[in-house]
Amino acid sequence: MKITPIHYRRLCKVFEIEGFTHARTKGDHLFYVKPGIRRPIVIPAVRDVPVFIIENNIRTAGIDRKRYFKILEKI
Repeated sequence: MKITPIHYRRLCKVFEIEGFTHARTKGDHLFYVKPGIRRPIVIPAVRDVPVFIIENNIRTAGIDRKRYFKILEKI
């Protein structure tokens, strides 16, 4: 399957299901953290989050593509 741009709220739910918690908001960026993950996940509050940001965030979170699509089906 191909990763496509999605609304930021839907992307936030993906990371929340994976155990990330909203740590803070700065401007129009939301920061999510999880124990054991060194860098925060940063999601811009835009209608369509670009594919490269989604790919970078799932890589940082240690989520594989298969798991990502499985979570999206639930939402």
